[in-house]
Amino acid sequence: MSEIIRKEHNVSTLMYHIVCPAKYRRAVISEEVDKKLREICLGIEARYEIKFLVQSVPTYSPEQIVRTIKSITAGLFFDFALLV
Repeated sequence: MSEIIRKEHNVSTLMYHIVCPAKYRRAVISEEVDKKLREICLGIEARYEIKFLVQSVPTYSPEQIVRTIKSITAGLFFDFALLV
């Protein structure tokens, strides 16, 4: 499940369990939204050294990881919601 990340001067395996509940605790994630969310998360994996089930390099703090994920997904979802 986890993979060892090798850098020039270190080797790491950091895993984070991050819970992101939907606002108002109602069913808001349809199949279409789920598909788009997966697409966005794969894009984040490609651009940053962040894997979902969140694994990252030690240069990012958990706060930075969550901030990065939330800001990118929110922005792309707003664009997606305008198209739907």
